[in-house]
Amino acid sequence: MSPNSSLWVRRFKKYHKWPGIVVSLFALLFALSGIILNHRNLISNVDISRKLMPPGYQYNNWNLAAVRSSLPIGNDSVLIYGNIGTWIVTEGLTRFHDYNSGFPYGIDKRKIYSVVKYKDRLVAGTHFGLFSSTLKESIWKSIPMPEEEERIADLTVKGDTLLILTRDHLFFTTDLVHLSQMNLPPPIGYERKSGLFLTLWELHSGELFGFAGKLVVDLLGVVLLFLTISGLLHFLFPKWISRLKSRQRTFATPLAMKKLNLKWHNLIGYIFVAFLVINTTAGMFLRPPLLIPISSTQVGIVPFSHLDTDNPWHDKLRRVIWNEENQHYLFYTSDGFFLADSALKNNLQSVANQPLVSIMGCNVLEPMADNRLLVGSFSGLFIWNLVTGESDDYFTGAPTEAPHGMGRPVGQNMAAGFVKDTRGNSYWFDYNLGAIAINQGHSFP
Repeated sequence: MSPNSSLWVRRFKKYHKWPGIVVSLFALLFALSGIILNHRNLISNVDISRKLMPPGYQYNNWNLAAVRSSLPIGNDSVLIYGNIGTWIVTEGLTRFHDYNSGFPYGIDKRKIYSVVKYKDRLVAGTHFGLFSSTLKESIWKSIPMPEEEERIADLTVKGDTLLILTRDHLFFTTDLVHLSQMNLPPPIGYERKSGLFLTLWELHSGELFGFAGKLVVDLLGVVLLFLTISGLLHFLFPKWISRLKSRQRTFATPLAMKKLNLKWHNLIGYIFVAFLVINTTAGMFLRPPLLIPISSTQVGIVPFSHLDTDNPWHDKLRRVIWNEENQHYLFYTSDGFFLADSALKNNLQSVANQPLVSIMGCNVLEPMADNRLLVGSFSGLFIWNLVTGESDDYFTGAPTEAPHGMGRPVGQNMAAGFVKDTRGNSYWFDYNLGAIAINQGHSFP
């Protein structure tokens, strides 16, 4: 080996060693948390008190998306729901009654996206299934859904029919027993593409290639754990050997272990380095700032992957409203807002002049009078006229315009939820600040 080559080898070892030591703790946490998150169902019934977590993760004034929305259920009572499950609130939003009996154990199982009144029952759509209850029974009972369709995105009622929106399809039922699946027509001008964000998300988790892909990503997590631990051991071995020398003890066994450890560290690293780089790079684009430039980018669908489906709305559906007056549906999707006719026969039409909605999704979608909607996300809270297309900031009344170029994925007001009580009082929920009263002097208790 030439002197120059030897110099470069020493430099690479140095650059590999010290940054690796610095990021080792983060690598351990990333690998462990990634494996756990890849199998959410297995640990979703395990609860950890928020009191044991750092202050930034503890609820304060119903922040951190604790509350999503509400449903009036009596003269002076409303049902509030969100990441805290479902609670009946009475006496002007001052007394709270637990209404979570019947949901599977674990707060993750009580992540509620929508609750509606349907005939004589309450129906709740959760992250892990569909449930119904009556105020007399006060217990939620599971309604079976087709496999892979248990994540409920939204619920709405059209006449005597309950509409159940999952991330992929729309279901209809008139008795909460028999479900009919509806494959929504594609949007006008549909091109068979997928969002780059979704593609990278599924690549990072392995879901892009089904259960086998998730197992491969789990293996990469185990590999990262091994490389991190073996790298730290290699860093510590010289110190141990030096201590043995100073005590005049044999160090043949520790030295052999050091060589064996380095051998396997290098071998495993050479085999998996390309896969680790690809997976890590994909993960870097799933959060700001790298998320921002790719948020609206469309790419071709990877053949034979989880995204390779004939369903144009695969994993895109988020919210639905049936407008009885105008006899049309309004769908919110990861591609924006779309209108659909009452029979759902024609291609869905993208709505012009849409309000600002953060890439994190639409958290508030409340019908108002005169074809207006209250639309809230981490981009803010807006009043949107569906007919004229005008969109005004809820707080300032100023017209809003779509941002040009890359910008922050969140606004000054990060709307995570909206609640109305039976006395005409309203509250909006900022993700960081929590509940804020809109039209009265007191705040949400």
